[in-house]
Amino acid sequence: MKRRAFLGAGAAGTLALAGCDAAAPAIEGGFTGIDVARGHAWRDGAGRSSAAPARTQQCEVLIAGGGIAGLAAARALRLQGIEDFALLELEDGAGGNARGGSVGGLACPLGAHYLPVPGDDAHEVQDLLEELGLRQRVAGRWVYDERHLCHSPQERLYFEGQWQEGLLPVHGVGEDTLAQYRLLARQVAALRRAQRFAIPAFRAPWTPELAALEARPFAQWLAQQGLDDPQLLWYLDYCCRDDYGAGIAHVSAWAGLHYFASRHGFHAPGDTQDEDGEREAVFTWPEGNGWLSARLAAPLGDRLRSAHAVTRITELRDGVQVDAWDARAQQTVRWQARRCIVALPAFIAARVVEGAPGWLQAAARHISYAPWLVANAHLRAPLQDRPGAAPSWDNVVFGTQGLGYVDAGHQRLDPSPQATVLSWYRPLGPSRWDGASAREGRQRLFDAPWTHWRDQMLAELSVPHPDLAEKITRMAITRYGHAMAIPTPGLRAHLPQPEEGRPGRLRAGRLAFAHADWSGYSIFEEAFTRGHLAAQAQA
Repeated sequence: MKRRAFLGAGAAGTLALAGCDAAAPAIEGGFTGIDVARGHAWRDGAGRSSAAPARTQQCEVLIAGGGIAGLAAARALRLQGIEDFALLELEDGAGGNARGGSVGGLACPLGAHYLPVPGDDAHEVQDLLEELGLRQRVAGRWVYDERHLCHSPQERLYFEGQWQEGLLPVHGVGEDTLAQYRLLARQVAALRRAQRFAIPAFRAPWTPELAALEARPFAQWLAQQGLDDPQLLWYLDYCCRDDYGAGIAHVSAWAGLHYFASRHGFHAPGDTQDEDGEREAVFTWPEGNGWLSARLAAPLGDRLRSAHAVTRITELRDGVQVDAWDARAQQTVRWQARRCIVALPAFIAARVVEGAPGWLQAAARHISYAPWLVANAHLRAPLQDRPGAAPSWDNVVFGTQGLGYVDAGHQRLDPSPQATVLSWYRPLGPSRWDGASAREGRQRLFDAPWTHWRDQMLAELSVPHPDLAEKITRMAITRYGHAMAIPTPGLRAHLPQPEEGRPGRLRAGRLAFAHADWSGYSIFEEAFTRGHLAAQAQA
């Protein structure tokens, strides 16, 4: 299994190798979604001078950070009848890496694009779905609104020159490969019987057996089990890069197994006990999880202060003082509040909280973040297709560095051919395909022009779709330098322990901390639950 030779080639060579016509129309595009200059200005000290703030404002509770954790905290405050709060967000809109956008007038995701139907451990998320009308109890059973569940077919893999259903390579693989699939299925099933796995993860007991798994790389554990088949390793590496932004050699064995054990298990082809399929039902929308973040942000009104970079959080004897740089007005605003919910990534929280507790500083030193890129390409017409499985919502090409593409038009009820948007995902964290560190990947993410990522997308996806370049009219690329915490081996030992009797809640005086970072990996359920619980701690 080798990196495809054309990856990273120049534009002319890439298009030639992809089989594109030299007369293909030019593709417009550029970077969008994240104000990189604003983020870097904050990093470099904008608004941190000793000059007096331009104005001072007051509220009962101040929320620093408008990702999913911050939005969940705002909702929970409102549910408690606390309306006197403000939420400060660096970007122009809330939602973090779960925002939506549009290209050519069509909605598309700028980040996370689905939410699995939550289990009973994520009851806060279940309550949100009920509030939004996505589930209701009928005749004593929960029924989900199928208009918002991913339509069939859900996923396919381009493997050995044709499309196959599902993402686990099966067509043409040998008996040795199938035997390893079955072995891993037995291993995961045995682990699920012996240990409890949950999402959010803090709702499962942390045992010595799980700690031993968390202390070593997933790749090492697989080797010890005799699992070395190239097709299986590719699939597992894909899964880890999809959820964690890094490959099997760089995430813990606990994280790699948690991916399966906490949800749908792992099922080998032909497994008669696989009643629900390899993947569970998921919610998705043309704009991805931006559908959710937009509805969480809508009730906030002017309590949501966008383009505000938090620069200092100071706990006082009778309250909290928070300074923020208003990027639009180019001035510092000082907020005085009774309490503050710090819904910021650990590395930012450790910088802005004055006298940051030791556990916060330790976590910030040990959490590594995966850089991430989403390229949304507007297509004027449907693509030609290769033989095999029909076009799906999630379409992956075997052996590539990208994670394939999702079709923002897949949820349409109108089957007639029409324009759509393809969203291509490219993690730049360390993996078996790329030995670069997360820091090096981040540097490459910001140094390369948008055309570099355009050419990589074309190189990968033109193999199954030779007409891709001539169908694209415009491309919008969103970059996340710190998209998600990577659950590296041994990380949990450096994360703070929850309050006794109150798992998932982290407090230090008048500060409550809420972010998926405190789970050691980043998914909607972890962020939302921690934000909800942090707001409850403010009561």
